[in-house]
Amino acid sequence: MNVSMKKWHCGRYQLDLGRKTYVMGIVNATPDSFSGDGISPIKAIERGLRMIDNGAHILDIGGESTRPGSEPVPLEEELKRVLPVVEGLLAAGADVPLSIDTTKSEVARLAVEAGATIINDISGATFDPKMLEICAQSKCGVALMHLRGTPQTMGWSRQTDDAQHDVVSEVLHFWTQCLAAARAAGIEDERLCFDAGFGFGKSVEENLELIRRGRKLAAFGFPTLSGTSRKSTVGRILDGAPVEERLFGTASLVALAIQNGADIVRVHDVKEISQVARVADAVCRN
Repeated sequence: MNVSMKKWHCGRYQLDLGRKTYVMGIVNATPDSFSGDGISPIKAIERGLRMIDNGAHILDIGGESTRPGSEPVPLEEELKRVLPVVEGLLAAGADVPLSIDTTKSEVARLAVEAGATIINDISGATFDPKMLEICAQSKCGVALMHLRGTPQTMGWSRQTDDAQHDVVSEVLHFWTQCLAAARAAGIEDERLCFDAGFGFGKSVEENLELIRRGRKLAAFGFPTLSGTSRKSTVGRILDGAPVEERLFGTASLVALAIQNGADIVRVHDVKEISQVARVADAVCRN
């Protein structure tokens, strides 16, 4: 299989994609994460450091749950959750890109000032009109995701399969709009990464289609991020398996996502998924 070499510029870091899959560890500094791993800032710092020891190449720090039905977190509360984690990880010597998972431009700005080098926005920078301006000024890596609705409203927006609807085309159309807006804001192409939004307002079949046709998404020409970890689609496939019993299902989706062109996988179980990624890379990448 030919490997498409891409570079993702993330502040002082440059990620050479194509030779290996980058594992992004999820650090939830929230009390209400869907995956049940939301914790205090001190515990989040400890978890992040363990993830680095276990093979994480990037840490993604979030202070607001985006599970279906979740409520927005006030700005000051989100800042109180995430800034100590960014600062604490750097003080402890973390030498990997730190990503701030937020849809608020002010959270992104202050997290970057604290040392984050990636801004990861699940709304594709559509919720906050100032987000792209902050991204442009930051010189950080920028990850833009597709979703339908908002975390408060999305739920399962497509309960039945629609043979006339092509979710991959929908995602690519959205990415094209995001790309045009990012370029207009002055964000260089080499700083951009795109996420199809597995699980965000999509049916089980649509989520699986995003994995099956990952090569079509990768052909967009930018780094692609896949976030399947512990998602409810895994639980539904596995006869209602609870979050804590979705590791092997997640591992299957991660391996298939890598085979189908994903450059970065965003996961909770870093130690186990790092092994999955290494074996998948040995098969799929030259």
